[in-house]
Amino acid sequence: MVKVMNIIQTIASIPLFEGLPDNYCESLGLIAVRKTYARGQMFFSEGDDGIGFYIILSGKVKVFKLSADGKEQIFHILEDKEPFGEAAVFAGEHYPASAQALVETSAIFFPRPKFVELILSQPSLALSMLALLSLRLRKLTLLVENLSLKEVPGRLAAYLIFLNDRNNHSKSIELDVSKNQMAGLLGTIPETISRILKRMSEEKLIKMSTRSISIIDKKGLADLAEGVRRLA
Repeated sequence: MVKVMNIIQTIASIPLFEGLPDNYCESLGLIAVRKTYARGQMFFSEGDDGIGFYIILSGKVKVFKLSADGKEQIFHILEDKEPFGEAAVFAGEHYPASAQALVETSAIFFPRPKFVELILSQPSLALSMLALLSLRLRKLTLLVENLSLKEVPGRLAAYLIFLNDRNNHSKSIELDVSKNQMAGLLGTIPETISRILKRMSEEKLIKMSTRSISIIDKKGLADLAEGVRRLA
């Protein structure tokens, strides 16, 4: 009973379920399963049956696709309190991408049959999740636009500005992903990322340290992201 109460309290603190009545959170807690995944362990692979969705409690998860030649395209790097796999739950189909733990990750799993039964009786849950899916769609649309219309320096500049905004405009950005993962997210290779970061540093747009980047000229980065400026 104590474990169920702990899960219910955790669910009530998750943004996806924010504002739901206590009885809804209790219903979710009764079907939720807590799971732990080791670094590198797969939650699911593209094409697997969509048997349920997850919400991260701690850790970091990469959502990605592999092309026929093995090239990786990362769509999301997700952290605490973020859900994934929910699109397959609504569609009742296969997972459209793969998900892998980047570090040891604890998550809550919601089995599809029980969750669908729950939202049929409590539609407010579905409305809350649809709002989240709409936000994800906007992010994916922006990613496709960046990959197809911007050169790599512009993509990287836009990504650094995104990290800066996410960190409440703090000038120092902690790099919580490797250059390989950053390259996968931006549709390029690690060597290109390193070369562009060096050029950005030389042009006094940023200052590099081992695991962080300090933004010196945010307007210059914005101009680079919008294609108004080019690196020398």
